[in-house]
Amino acid sequence: MDNAKIYSYVDHTLLAATSTWEGITALCEEALKFKTASVCIPPSFIKPVKEKYGDKLVICTVIGFPLGYSATEAKAAEIQKAIKEGATELDVVINIGDAKQKHFDKITTELTALKKAAGNNIVKVIIECCYLSEDEKIALCKCVTDSRCDFIKTSTGFGTGGATLEDIKLFKAHIGQDVKIKAAGGMRTREDFIAFIEEGCTRLGTSSAVKVLSDGSGKNSEAY
Repeated sequence: MDNAKIYSYVDHTLLAATSTWEGITALCEEALKFKTASVCIPPSFIKPVKEKYGDKLVICTVIGFPLGYSATEAKAAEIQKAIKEGATELDVVINIGDAKQKHFDKITTELTALKKAAGNNIVKVIIECCYLSEDEKIALCKCVTDSRCDFIKTSTGFGTGGATLEDIKLFKAHIGQDVKIKAAGGMRTREDFIAFIEEGCTRLGTSSAVKVLSDGSGKNSEAY
């Protein structure tokens, strides 16, 4: 698998609390150069990125991030504002406390409302696997499927752990046929990227793709 193919799966990400316009524009320039699937940026940067880059980039942002316990109405308002300002992909964190209390019907209801708020835009549901039991992950696969959201996503990257291949295998066994998979967090090598793609992920959320896949001069390293 060559580097161009790997980049086509990448949501090139910068979500640090200390993110600056300089860092965001550097991220966007890299995304343009290497043709990543999208840039995943904080909501406060959507409007200026859209004004600077127009339709050259797919803009992804995060909703209810990173802890997920915002009110449904607040998440819906975030989604509507993000779309208005130029985002077309929304990575939404579930209410993890609801999952721990087995309130899965409540989660499905919230996700259904958020997908409705997003309209035809893509909704990726972050379930934060590091905090969940296997049974909880399986139940959440059903929540995502029943809500008709587009993706299930492993992690925020801000929890106690990131994506694992075991979780991807579990997702594949329990999600509906129309739900796609995004892995995020913990991928550190080219081999990691390829392994997650080959296991079935159609998106990879990472801030390190360019560093991993390029040498110090910024040129693509040799594919194998």
